[in-house]
Amino acid sequence: MLRRIAVFCVLAAGLAVAGSAGARQRHHINAAPFSHEPCSVLSHHPCTPSFCSVLHRGPCIPEIDYPYGENLQLTVESKPPMADAPKYQRPDHDLESIGDLFAALRSCWTPPPAEAAKEGMQMTVRFSFKRSGDLIGRPRMTFATAGTPADVRKSYLKAINDSIEACVPLKFSGALGGAVAGRPIAIRYIDNRDIDKAAP
Repeated sequence: MLRRIAVFCVLAAGLAVAGSAGARQRHHINAAPFSHEPCSVLSHHPCTPSFCSVLHRGPCIPEIDYPYGENLQLTVESKPPMADAPKYQRPDHDLESIGDLFAALRSCWTPPPAEAAKEGMQMTVRFSFKRSGDLIGRPRMTFATAGTPADVRKSYLKAINDSIEACVPLKFSGALGGAVAGRPIAIRYIDNRDIDKAAP
Protein backbone atom coordinates (compact mmCIF):
# COMPACT_ATOMS: atom_id res chain seq x y z
CA MET A 1 0.00 0.00 0.00
CA LEU A 2 2.80 2.40 0.93
CA ARG A 3 4.56 1.51 -2.31
CA ARG A 4 1.46 2.49 -4.34
CA ILE A 5 1.21 5.81 -2.51
CA ALA A 6 4.92 6.47 -3.12
CA VAL A 7 4.57 5.66 -6.84
CA PHE A 8 1.51 7.93 -7.09
CA CYS A 9 3.36 10.81 -5.40
CA VAL A 10 6.35 10.39 -7.74
CA LEU A 11 4.07 10.40 -10.80
CA ALA A 12 2.14 13.47 -9.56
CA ALA A 13 5.39 15.35 -8.90
CA GLY A 14 6.68 14.40 -12.35
CA LEU A 15 3.51 15.64 -14.04
CA ALA A 16 3.65 18.92 -12.09
CA VAL A 17 7.28 19.51 -13.11
CA ALA A 18 6.53 18.64 -16.74
CA GLY A 19 3.49 20.93 -16.71
CA SER A 20 5.44 23.87 -15.32
CA ALA A 21 8.26 23.25 -17.81
CA GLY A 22 5.70 23.13 -20.61
CA ALA A 23 4.17 26.36 -19.37
CA ARG A 24 7.60 28.02 -19.31
CA GLN A 25 8.28 26.75 -22.80
CA ARG A 26 4.94 28.09 -24.07
CA HIS A 27 5.66 31.41 -22.40
CA HIS A 28 8.79 31.88 -24.51
CA ILE A 29 7.01 31.19 -27.80
CA ASN A 30 6.00 34.39 -29.57
CA ALA A 31 2.55 33.70 -30.96
CA ALA A 32 2.60 36.96 -32.87
CA PRO A 33 6.05 37.48 -34.38
CA PHE A 34 7.47 40.48 -36.26
CA SER A 35 4.91 42.98 -37.56
CA HIS A 36 2.02 40.86 -36.25
CA GLU A 37 2.53 42.04 -32.67
CA PRO A 38 -0.67 43.26 -31.03
CA CYS A 39 -0.81 47.04 -30.72
CA SER A 40 0.22 48.70 -27.47
CA VAL A 41 0.54 52.34 -26.44
CA LEU A 42 3.92 51.37 -24.94
CA SER A 43 5.33 49.86 -28.12
CA HIS A 44 6.99 51.70 -31.01
CA HIS A 45 7.15 48.62 -33.24
CA PRO A 46 4.82 47.76 -36.16
CA CYS A 47 1.71 46.05 -34.92
CA THR A 48 -1.50 44.41 -36.02
CA PRO A 49 -4.73 45.82 -34.55
CA SER A 50 -6.58 43.18 -32.60
CA PHE A 51 -9.65 42.64 -30.47
CA CYS A 52 -9.04 40.49 -27.41
CA SER A 53 -11.46 38.83 -25.07
CA VAL A 54 -11.15 39.28 -21.32
CA LEU A 55 -11.32 35.49 -21.14
CA HIS A 56 -8.23 35.02 -23.34
CA ARG A 57 -4.79 35.74 -21.85
CA GLY A 58 -2.68 35.48 -24.98
CA PRO A 59 -2.23 37.86 -27.92
CA CYS A 60 -5.23 37.95 -30.23
CA ILE A 61 -4.55 38.03 -33.96
CA PRO A 62 -7.81 38.47 -35.91
CA GLU A 63 -8.61 36.10 -38.72
CA ILE A 64 -10.49 38.87 -40.55
CA ASP A 65 -9.51 42.15 -42.16
CA TYR A 66 -11.42 44.23 -39.64
CA PRO A 67 -11.17 43.36 -35.95
CA TYR A 68 -14.53 43.77 -34.29
CA GLY A 69 -16.24 42.55 -31.20
CA GLU A 70 -19.11 44.44 -29.63
CA ASN A 71 -17.82 47.58 -31.38
CA LEU A 72 -17.24 48.04 -35.10
CA GLN A 73 -14.10 50.09 -35.70
CA LEU A 74 -12.50 51.49 -38.82
CA THR A 75 -10.08 54.17 -39.94
CA VAL A 76 -10.76 56.58 -42.80
CA GLU A 77 -7.89 58.53 -44.37
CA SER A 78 -8.43 61.69 -46.39
CA LYS A 79 -5.71 60.58 -48.82
CA PRO A 80 -5.65 56.77 -48.79
CA PRO A 81 -2.77 54.79 -50.33
CA MET A 82 -3.30 53.65 -53.91
CA ALA A 83 -3.28 50.03 -52.72
CA ASP A 84 -6.32 50.76 -50.54
CA ALA A 85 -8.37 52.41 -53.31
CA PRO A 86 -10.79 49.44 -53.60
CA LYS A 87 -11.65 49.81 -49.91
CA TYR A 88 -12.84 53.36 -50.61
CA GLN A 89 -15.25 52.46 -53.42
CA ARG A 90 -18.93 52.22 -52.53
CA PRO A 91 -20.41 48.82 -53.47
CA ASP A 92 -22.98 48.92 -56.28
CA HIS A 93 -25.27 46.46 -54.49
CA ASP A 94 -26.98 46.10 -51.12
CA LEU A 95 -24.44 45.95 -48.32
CA GLU A 96 -24.01 42.30 -47.38
CA SER A 97 -20.91 42.26 -45.15
CA ILE A 98 -18.90 44.33 -42.70
CA GLY A 99 -16.40 44.96 -45.51
CA ASP A 100 -19.19 46.39 -47.68
CA LEU A 101 -20.32 48.62 -44.80
CA PHE A 102 -16.82 49.92 -44.18
CA ALA A 103 -16.25 50.58 -47.89
CA ALA A 104 -19.51 52.55 -48.06
CA LEU A 105 -18.56 54.63 -45.01
CA ARG A 106 -15.08 55.32 -46.37
CA SER A 107 -16.47 56.37 -49.75
CA CYS A 108 -18.69 58.96 -48.04
CA TRP A 109 -15.85 60.97 -46.51
CA THR A 110 -15.31 64.50 -47.77
CA PRO A 111 -12.75 66.36 -45.62
CA PRO A 112 -13.11 70.08 -44.86
CA PRO A 113 -11.49 72.56 -47.27
CA ALA A 114 -7.79 73.25 -46.76
CA GLU A 115 -8.35 76.70 -45.25
CA ALA A 116 -10.44 75.16 -42.44
CA ALA A 117 -8.31 72.02 -42.03
CA LYS A 118 -5.22 70.98 -40.08
CA GLU A 119 -2.59 68.58 -41.38
CA GLY A 120 -2.48 65.37 -39.34
CA MET A 121 -5.80 66.10 -37.64
CA GLN A 122 -7.54 63.06 -36.17
CA MET A 123 -11.10 62.81 -34.94
CA THR A 124 -13.14 59.82 -33.84
CA VAL A 125 -16.92 59.66 -33.78
CA ARG A 126 -19.27 56.98 -32.54
CA PHE A 127 -22.80 56.18 -33.67
CA SER A 128 -25.18 53.34 -34.47
CA PHE A 129 -27.47 52.31 -37.30
CA LYS A 130 -31.05 51.17 -37.32
CA ARG A 131 -31.92 47.97 -39.17
CA SER A 132 -33.30 50.21 -41.94
CA GLY A 133 -29.89 51.82 -42.55
CA ASP A 134 -30.76 55.15 -40.90
CA LEU A 135 -28.76 56.61 -38.03
CA ILE A 136 -29.77 56.32 -34.39
CA GLY A 137 -29.09 59.92 -33.41
CA ARG A 138 -26.17 62.06 -34.57
CA PRO A 139 -22.53 60.89 -34.44
CA ARG A 140 -20.88 61.79 -31.14
CA MET A 141 -17.25 62.93 -31.05
CA THR A 142 -15.14 60.80 -28.71
CA PHE A 143 -11.63 62.00 -29.63
CA ALA A 144 -9.91 64.93 -31.31
CA THR A 145 -6.22 65.73 -31.70
CA ALA A 146 -4.99 67.54 -28.59
CA GLY A 147 -4.40 71.28 -28.93
CA THR A 148 -6.66 71.67 -31.95
CA PRO A 149 -8.43 75.07 -32.03
CA ALA A 150 -12.18 74.94 -31.41
CA ASP A 151 -13.04 76.28 -34.88
CA VAL A 152 -10.98 73.52 -36.55
CA ARG A 153 -12.64 70.83 -34.42
CA LYS A 154 -16.01 72.29 -35.34
CA SER A 155 -15.19 72.24 -39.07
CA TYR A 156 -14.12 68.57 -38.90
CA LEU A 157 -17.17 67.51 -36.91
CA LYS A 158 -19.41 69.32 -39.42
CA ALA A 159 -17.62 67.63 -42.34
CA ILE A 160 -18.04 64.22 -40.67
CA ASN A 161 -21.74 64.77 -39.94
CA ASP A 162 -22.38 66.08 -43.46
CA SER A 163 -20.52 63.15 -45.04
CA ILE A 164 -22.38 60.50 -43.05
CA GLU A 165 -25.78 62.16 -43.46
CA ALA A 166 -25.25 62.36 -47.23
CA CYS A 167 -24.79 58.56 -47.31
CA VAL A 168 -27.74 57.43 -45.24
CA PRO A 169 -29.92 55.54 -45.36
CA LEU A 170 -27.56 52.73 -46.32
CA LYS A 171 -29.09 49.71 -48.04
CA PHE A 172 -28.39 46.74 -45.79
CA SER A 173 -29.21 43.18 -46.67
CA GLY A 174 -31.58 41.60 -44.16
CA ALA A 175 -28.77 39.66 -42.49
CA LEU A 176 -26.38 42.61 -42.21
CA GLY A 177 -29.13 44.94 -40.99
CA GLY A 178 -29.92 42.52 -38.17
CA ALA A 179 -26.24 42.09 -37.33
CA VAL A 180 -25.28 45.78 -37.08
CA ALA A 181 -28.53 47.33 -35.80
CA GLY A 182 -27.84 49.12 -32.53
CA ARG A 183 -24.16 48.15 -32.39
CA PRO A 184 -21.73 51.06 -31.79
CA ILE A 185 -19.55 51.98 -34.75
CA ALA A 186 -16.38 54.00 -34.11
CA ILE A 187 -14.75 55.74 -37.08
CA ARG A 188 -11.35 57.41 -36.77
CA TYR A 189 -10.81 60.05 -39.44
CA ILE A 190 -7.21 60.97 -40.26
CA ASP A 191 -6.47 64.00 -42.41
CA ASN A 192 -3.17 62.97 -43.97
CA ARG A 193 -3.33 65.51 -46.82
CA ASP A 194 -0.50 67.97 -47.40
CA ILE A 195 -2.57 70.86 -46.11
CA ASP A 196 0.21 73.45 -46.34
CA LYS A 197 0.84 72.60 -49.98
CA ALA A 198 -2.89 72.46 -50.77
CA ALA A 199 -3.61 75.82 -49.17
CA PRO A 200 -3.48 78.85 -51.54
